[in-house]
Amino acid sequence: MKRLIEHLEFILTVDEDDWIIRDGAIVIANDRILDIGTTDEILERHERQSFDGIKDGKMRGMCPGFIDAHVHLSETLSRAVFPDHLNTRAWVFHWAKPFYAHITEEDEYWGALLGITEMLRCGTTCFLDMGSQYDPGITVRAMEKTGIRGITGRHAADNPPEVPPRGWDEDMMKHHFFNNAEEALKELEECVKKYNGALDGRVRCWVNIEGKEPCSLELHVGARKLADQLGVGTTYHLATSIEEAEVCSKKYGVWPITRIAQAGGLGHNLVIAHGAAVADEEISTLKSHDTKIAFCPSSSFKLGKGATSIGKYPELVQAGVTVGLGTDGVSAAGNMNLMRQMFLVAGMFKDARIQPDIFTVKQALRAATIEGAKALMWDDEIGSLEIGKKADFILFDLNHVEWTPFYDPVQALVFSASTSSVVETWVDGIPLYQNGKVNGVDEEQIKRKARELAAAAVKRAGLEASDVPTTTTLYDDGN
Repeated sequence: MKRLIEHLEFILTVDEDDWIIRDGAIVIANDRILDIGTTDEILERHERQSFDGIKDGKMRGMCPGFIDAHVHLSETLSRAVFPDHLNTRAWVFHWAKPFYAHITEEDEYWGALLGITEMLRCGTTCFLDMGSQYDPGITVRAMEKTGIRGITGRHAADNPPEVPPRGWDEDMMKHHFFNNAEEALKELEECVKKYNGALDGRVRCWVNIEGKEPCSLELHVGARKLADQLGVGTTYHLATSIEEAEVCSKKYGVWPITRIAQAGGLGHNLVIAHGAAVADEEISTLKSHDTKIAFCPSSSFKLGKGATSIGKYPELVQAGVTVGLGTDGVSAAGNMNLMRQMFLVAGMFKDARIQPDIFTVKQALRAATIEGAKALMWDDEIGSLEIGKKADFILFDLNHVEWTPFYDPVQALVFSASTSSVVETWVDGIPLYQNGKVNGVDEEQIKRKARELAAAAVKRAGLEASDVPTTTTLYDDGN
């Protein structure tokens, strides 16, 4: 099937040249981009009668679909549950872990459906999910129903604390922690073999682990090596906060990234989630190993990770390190809205450094699209609008008040627009979100189930209580 969208007010290609095509047109052949250019150029190369369908793009703008480089779909039912006065380690160990301990496979499925629905409404066409607490197939079923593209996996850790804190029940310890790195890697390998390439290639499965203190050094290093053997990637949390870096330095004499590098654990197929605590000398280390970073601005703001004070994200980009944008989980960031992440990253460093030419709107858009695709090792097919790539894109309503008037579409997209002007989200040449709804799902049912299941999970986890700890010393002394 060959279709044409013509007379688009603009197309942002976000390719190597960052073209802005005015009065643009795009030709879609099945799931791929067959041609792209101005409407006049396209009609010179293609007869109108050769198209199976023609869509009028007037008062519409187009850009590549957004790519979420770090998200927790199994966390979606915990929106606005955890307090906003916690640092990262207390948030993880005393709030997130108990929540994960008490969610079921049914919770995960409906949470994934809810999260994907939100992403599609926000223009996200591909994501890197940290993985299921049970089985990646739960997320795959949600992806099948919605049509989205993404990477998922099976959560893994192997270094439990000697004395589990409140909320870490026995069942959680059994499915959350493996006995050792070898057992964890065996299970992760089986998951990759079972799910990688599912749904006609829309699903990729990686060797994902939790990272940080709950994982041994052997598991950190082994996950990347196994991923290399299997031809996939891995992602885990690392250098997420200054507290983590200080604990690592106290125990091992170096910061987290250096510790992994010294053990031979860095590589081109590793995406480090957050990377807030990066020392100056570690920038070149990351670059030399082609290791990627997934920066989550909203999460940094809510948990006080220090992006604006100690973060080296502008320096990483300047050094040529691939930095994509992630939303993290909804309890950490509040949303799965990459447009909000673009707005934040395009302004936070200008203000913090009093340097208006740092991390521009162009860099912000690239971080949400092509750089995210590079992090996911999928940039040969997605992340930019180019001939031969997948037809994954967003259409914006330019008659919306947020776009009235505008001159530079990139500035308007990053600093003026919101997701309320997203009118269509396409994946594989198919509109998944249009006419105000996500196709293939009953959104009202999803919301009802989410409210019902979330309330029960929070109650089971004991997170309604007033005495849940807000500070932690867990793993500080090796326990």
